[in-house]
Amino acid sequence: MQHQIDDMKPDLLKSIGGAQTLAALDEIRVAALGKSGRITALMKELGALQGDARKSAGQVLNDFKNEIVRALEAKKAALELAEMNAKLASQTMDMTLPARPEETGRIHPVSMATEEMLTIFAQMGFSLAEGPDIEDDWHNFEALNIPKAHPARQMQATFFMEGDGDKILRTQTSGVQIRTMENQKPPIKIVAPGRTYRRDYDATHTPMFHQIEGLVIDKSTNLGHLKGVLLEFLKLFFETDDVQLRFRPSYFPFTEPSFEVDVGGVLARNIGREWVELLGCGMVHPNVLKNCGLDPDEYQGFAFGCGIDRLAMMKYGIPDLRPMFEADMRWIKQYGFLPLDVPTITSGLSLNGGHKK
Repeated sequence: MQHQIDDMKPDLLKSIGGAQTLAALDEIRVAALGKSGRITALMKELGALQGDARKSAGQVLNDFKNEIVRALEAKKAALELAEMNAKLASQTMDMTLPARPEETGRIHPVSMATEEMLTIFAQMGFSLAEGPDIEDDWHNFEALNIPKAHPARQMQATFFMEGDGDKILRTQTSGVQIRTMENQKPPIKIVAPGRTYRRDYDATHTPMFHQIEGLVIDKSTNLGHLKGVLLEFLKLFFETDDVQLRFRPSYFPFTEPSFEVDVGGVLARNIGREWVELLGCGMVHPNVLKNCGLDPDEYQGFAFGCGIDRLAMMKYGIPDLRPMFEADMRWIKQYGFLPLDVPTITSGLSLNGGHKK
């Protein structure tokens, strides 16, 4: 049988290598492995052998068969790729959509809210800081006082990058705070807006959402400064002096003490509530300062974070978060803004305060 295989192998491999079409290759496959194929015929001859001879011949024949199968598969893949490339070279298709009959575009409410927030914080002396959407474990968790076994990791349904357990889609923009403290000496006064990702989906949660976080680090910053910044920001963003704040003790691994901030006044009354939970904040934890190479005996500061999407919902009267990401032109016509309404750092807030006319 070995002699038969030695005679057959070069001929089969040469035929496979010389096949010019998928149809020709399939004919070679059938001639070798079909019901009446040459290799199939050898397989039938195994029944006439006994004991060790049958076992030895079977192994040799099986190895030969597998070699031919691999050669067929490799040639098939090469022919399919060549066929696809030939089609791409000879055929063209217009993949673009026709222009939508829109006379005027609209600014998305999230973009509008983000620009308003950045304008307000810029006027308050904050600088803009940005970081990567794909973050590493150190900047997203460990440097923020959330070690691997910490239960706070279970509070955030994280997207992990396949094949690399150290890379994730960031669950918050707090990693930008860490990168800033690692590379910039105090005093630090930044805001960090951007996309964040968690495995949630309902009327008030989506897998991708937007956050803005603030960080102030120096030698004398305290909770009074934090309250003043938040109060001024909310008054300017919601365009009302009727803003009441309530700080409730809470827990965040990266701040100590930590607070949930509720807002009262007209903002809560508009939705039939006395208080509405709005954001989280606190004094930066000493461990976080140490992780960034800062001495907690010399420096201190505060941090805060809120969802841009949720604040936009409150300001613009949007009842559901999910349509913000569905690209429905009817929705964007309803809640979008004209380009000239967008505030900038140089021009300030728009004349109509960001409200639709």
